[in-house]
Amino acid sequence: MLDIPSRVRVHVETLLAAQNDMGVCDAFEQYAPVGKPDAMNAPHPSKVAGIDSTVPSPAHTVAPAPAASGTPSVSAPNPSHAPNAPGLLLQDRLAGWVSDLTTLHELTERLARTDALSDALQELLRAGAALVGARRGLVVLEPADGRGPDTTVGLGLARADLGHIETVPRGSLPYGKLLDTAAGLPGGADGEGGITEPDLFAGEGIDPRHREVAARLGYAASYALPLSTESAGRLGAAVWLYDEPAEPAERQRHLAGLYTRYATEHLARLLEVERTRACMRTISEELLPSRLPRMAGVQLAARHRTGPRGGGDWYDALPLPDAALGLAVGAVTGSGPSAVAAMGRLRASLRAYAVMEGEDPVAVLSDLELLLRLTEPARSATALFAYCEPALRKITLAGAGHCPPLLIGERRTEFVETSVSAPLGMLACWEAPSVEFRAEAGETVLLYTDGLLHRTGDATDRAFARLHTAAASVPRAIRDDPGAIADHVLRAVLPDGLDAADSEEDVVLLAARFE
Repeated sequence: MLDIPSRVRVHVETLLAAQNDMGVCDAFEQYAPVGKPDAMNAPHPSKVAGIDSTVPSPAHTVAPAPAASGTPSVSAPNPSHAPNAPGLLLQDRLAGWVSDLTTLHELTERLARTDALSDALQELLRAGAALVGARRGLVVLEPADGRGPDTTVGLGLARADLGHIETVPRGSLPYGKLLDTAAGLPGGADGEGGITEPDLFAGEGIDPRHREVAARLGYAASYALPLSTESAGRLGAAVWLYDEPAEPAERQRHLAGLYTRYATEHLARLLEVERTRACMRTISEELLPSRLPRMAGVQLAARHRTGPRGGGDWYDALPLPDAALGLAVGAVTGSGPSAVAAMGRLRASLRAYAVMEGEDPVAVLSDLELLLRLTEPARSATALFAYCEPALRKITLAGAGHCPPLLIGERRTEFVETSVSAPLGMLACWEAPSVEFRAEAGETVLLYTDGLLHRTGDATDRAFARLHTAAASVPRAIRDDPGAIADHVLRAVLPDGLDAADSEEDVVLLAARFE
C-alpha cells in the first residue's frame, strides 16, 4: 500500500481533480505501481488464477466535501479531526489507483512470461475473468490478415461446450459481432469497444438458439472485448460468461480494456513467432522425403524432430539400379533458414551422385565433399551413405564424421565399426575406406544423427551407452516393426518429452529392417 502520512497538504486544484471522476488511465500515466496494496473493503468472491476474481473498488469512507474557493491548501485530518475532511477522500482515491496499477502490473507481468501462443491465450482468459468478475470464457483467434492460425480456446468450457456455442448463428454471438463488423476494429466501438449482454433470458433481441445454448451450459450474461489495436490490427475477440445476470462495472470495463490492449500486442508478437515456426517446419518437411520407397526384402521407417528455428539434419532413401537401395543421413552445421536451404541442396546433390555411382559409397561422399567445398566453403557437414542389396542383406557404407550405425537383432545389439573420418568440408581432400557387413534375417539397421546424442545432455560416451541400452531393450513383440523400434529408441533415449521439446538440436532416425 502506498505510504501516505497522516497529514497531507495538497493544492486545491489537485483536490478538485481528485473529487472529479478521474479515471484509472490518468493515474496509469502519472503513477507507477508501488508495493502491494492491502485488500479493499469490497466483497471478494472466489479467486481465479491466484488473484481476486474482481478488482476491488476504491473504498470511499467519506462523501466528497466541497472545497473553499479561497483556501490555498487543505490538510488531511488525523482521527481527532472532523470525519468529512477531504484529505481522507484523496487518500482513498490514491489507494484505489495504486490498487488498480498493482493489479494490472501483476497480470501483465504474468502474461509477459508466456512464450507460447496457447499459454498466452489461457492467461488472457484467466486474467480477464478476474478483472470483470466472471468464471468462464472463451477467446476466438481469427487474425484479420487471413494468415491464421484460427482457433477457439475456452476457460471452464469443454470442447463439447465450445461446439454447442458454435451452433448459434455467428451474427448473434458477441464475438461474431466484433469480428464481422467494424465494432471489432481499433477505435471502431464506443467506450472500451466491448459488448455487454447483462441478461440473456430477459434481454431483447437475443437469438432463441443463443438462449437455448446459454440455458444448457448454465450462463446468463456475457461481456465481450475485441483483441485489436492500431499496430496489431484485429486478432480476434474474448468473451467472458456470468452464471447469473450481471455486467461489469465501469471501472472493471476500463481495467479490462487496458489489459486486453496490452495482451493484444503480446499475442501479435507470439503469433508471428508461431507462424515462423510453422513455416520452418513446412519447409523442412518438404525438403525431406514425402514417403519412403517400398522394396522387397526390406521395411523402412523414419522419425524426424526439428527445433523451432529449423535445422540441417536430413535423411533419404531411394531405389537404385539392380534392385539396390540407397540410405543416407546427414547434418549441416548451423540452424535456421540458411541451414535448411543448405540441407536441401546437399540432399539433392547426394541423390544425383548415388544414382550415378551408388555402389561405391566412398565415391559418392567424395563428390559431395568436392561440391560442398567449391560452392559453400564456409560450411561443413557430416554424412553417411549406405548401399544396400536387400536380397543378400548386404550393406556397404561410408561415413564422413558421422555416428556409426546400430545393428539391432534377437541375438546381438552392436554398433557397426566404421573408420574414423573428418566431416565434409574440413579437409582439402576427403577420403575414407568403406565398410561392408551383412544383416541377419529380422535384424534392423538404425541410422541416426548426432542430435539424438546431444539432446540427452550427457557426455558422448554416456550418450552412446544410453543409445545402446535403449536398442537392446526393444521388446520382442515390436522387433518386426521398424517404426515401433524407432519410437521405442527415441522415447528411451529422450524420456519425459525431450524428444518433442523445442531444442536447437535436430533428431533423425532411419530404420531399415531386413527380412
